[in-house]
Amino acid sequence: MKQIKYPILFFLSLLTVGLTAQKKKMDYKDASLSIEERVEDLLPRLSLEEKVAQMRIFHANIGVKSDEKERLELSDRVIEKLKLGIAGIKNPGEHISPLAAAKLNNELQKYIIEHNRWGIPALFVTESYNGVDAEGCTKFGRPITSAASFNPELVNRIWDVVGNEARLRGMHMCHSPEADIVRDPRFGRMSEAFGEDTYLTTQMVVNAIKGVQGDYKGLGAGTHIGAVAKHFAGYGQVLGGSNFAAVEISPRTLIDEIYPPFEAAVKEARTLGIMASHGDLNGVASHGNPELLTGVLRDQWGFDGYVVSDSNDIARLYYFMKVAESPEAAALMGLVAGIDIDLYAEDSYAYLPEMVKKDPSIEKMIDRSVRRVLRTKMILGLFDNPYVDIKKVEKTVRSESSLALAQEADLESIILLKNEANTLPLKKEKQQIALLGPILNETTKAAFESVTGDQVTFVAAQGFELTDKNKGVPKLLPTSSEEINKLVDIAQASDAVVLFLGGDEFTSKEAFFNNALGDRATIDPVGAQDELVTKIKALGKPVIVILKHRRTLSINTISEQADAILDAWDLSELGDASLAKIIFGDVSPSGKSPVTIPRSIGQLPFHYSMKEINNKKGYLFLEDGPLYPFGHGLSYGTFEYKNLKLSDSTITPTSEITISVDVSNTGKVKAKEVVQFYLKDDIGSVTRPDKELKGFEKIELAPGESKTVSFTINPKMLEFTGLTMEKILETGDYTVMVGTSSKEGVTGKFRLEK
Repeated sequence: MKQIKYPILFFLSLLTVGLTAQKKKMDYKDASLSIEERVEDLLPRLSLEEKVAQMRIFHANIGVKSDEKERLELSDRVIEKLKLGIAGIKNPGEHISPLAAAKLNNELQKYIIEHNRWGIPALFVTESYNGVDAEGCTKFGRPITSAASFNPELVNRIWDVVGNEARLRGMHMCHSPEADIVRDPRFGRMSEAFGEDTYLTTQMVVNAIKGVQGDYKGLGAGTHIGAVAKHFAGYGQVLGGSNFAAVEISPRTLIDEIYPPFEAAVKEARTLGIMASHGDLNGVASHGNPELLTGVLRDQWGFDGYVVSDSNDIARLYYFMKVAESPEAAALMGLVAGIDIDLYAEDSYAYLPEMVKKDPSIEKMIDRSVRRVLRTKMILGLFDNPYVDIKKVEKTVRSESSLALAQEADLESIILLKNEANTLPLKKEKQQIALLGPILNETTKAAFESVTGDQVTFVAAQGFELTDKNKGVPKLLPTSSEEINKLVDIAQASDAVVLFLGGDEFTSKEAFFNNALGDRATIDPVGAQDELVTKIKALGKPVIVILKHRRTLSINTISEQADAILDAWDLSELGDASLAKIIFGDVSPSGKSPVTIPRSIGQLPFHYSMKEINNKKGYLFLEDGPLYPFGHGLSYGTFEYKNLKLSDSTITPTSEITISVDVSNTGKVKAKEVVQFYLKDDIGSVTRPDKELKGFEKIELAPGESKTVSFTINPKMLEFTGLTMEKILETGDYTVMVGTSSKEGVTGKFRLEK
């Protein structure tokens, strides 16, 4: 590594002064001009090699770091790459504190600006799965966890913090959120997205993007970062739930169910970027698919941002997917399709300068992509204000308000799946409660004590771990009878038992291209968890199960044995305290399941909105239906739905109908309820979904309080892709259901007339 000091050498300082003076005379440096004018002034100045440099991103782990005195160190490889400028760098400073990262990124940006001819700044790129994926930032719950809140405004506020914390540490773009629909729990990346439903995912994605981008205004103001919605398109539908496998989706399903979150990301949320999917789409590689990346994304939807490849995927068109004859052919295929930035690869867009010598027409496509990259940098204000205000970092990142928001999100996202005989909430009274199980954290006991004070005595023991925690290919660990018996003995001496079960971060994770597995061929809980819950249930003590996991699990034994189940998915850094607040009744649970919970992997595919004909037959020796349906979630309150009313019995292509329902809390505690609105097309010219979520509203009611909740039905909601593959409205009858889940509610009818 080479240490970079300022000033480096006297002659470099003179050169910098000269270049700076020259640049100030150029239109692209003039902030009073439009972005388009500035880009069109800069682009012709670039050499071919400088243009291609603006189409490449490398990872900081190849040689960007700070020394022990927090001075910038760059490897020879990085220094060489930065001579011509660069589109961006992934994750600089991710493993150091926000303040140290801000200082590092300021120095890094200064070096980049001063060491390319035109002073073009770089994009520093992060990701967000539990908040900003970097050291020292607020750790929020996973996206699928926040989807369980059914509260888009809350998601907007979470991602607003993400965008602000990322910008303060010197980041500019985020390869998140995921707009994928995830319906196969074998897939290890399930928790990175917002669930199985198109409408819910769309609402969450739009609010995440608006939040992280500061409602777009935060981009140029320097307070937020740009979003890159991913993975376009169909990535969550990989066959067998296996990463990098083929994707087979009917064109109708693609248009009606997979595209809408991406379309809304472009049209409503104005996402700055889109990332292409790793996979193919019905045989056509996504990174070489002009119909997808240009025809749909740009021509139909009007997207004007940049498209970035996923890791090394342009090169993989040749050596993995085998749809290109050579590395050069792969690069051309990606360029023609509409990929503007090559992520990481050394054997893809690096070939473009030599390719232009043989075919000069390629440069027009290069110019097209470079315009998009430069435009993004202009939108973010990087040519005018490329540095972080160091004074703001420590005051803002991981602030008390951000931590409070993380816990608020937890409390709205925890799902009460089961509560036999009102086992929960527990009372804060003199008793001993055992906190047991393989997903127990070292800090869980203290978190529970912080909620109950000294009224309750807790004893905690993990007992055994599920895996060896190998980041590449983790292995399951055996569990001895002695380990199980020790936990049973602790439970025997306690008044109630809280079991922490599910999966750790190693039982569900991304299966990287090389030397890593993360998908599963079964979705049963791993290890001795079923045995543990069965033996403890036999003691006759109240058994509360807390599920922590990153994929849907078929929890048959747990569901049968537990008296109460709290589904927590993957919560924030304050998650255990949030769980204690729910368990002891400080807050009533209000989360709803963003997925269908199956009884068996053999039921897959199995989402609530499948075609009605899929429900005709069940399976031998298996009870019909899911363990818990989409949208399910209990409360400490009890809610009654009645008086469903429609403002009209018919709707036309130019009219709307208002539906309303009275919701009452007939219980004894204040509680929140997610009122869910579903539509069913009774008869269609093509087979139609059993029902589709079209709206929801989260309300809070005191005991005895009632509220009238209304939704508007408009013709757009009734459109679908017909026989000729065009969007149509069809005359016919519709059933509307408003209720507490996809399975339970009050219904009404209306008719579409033309």
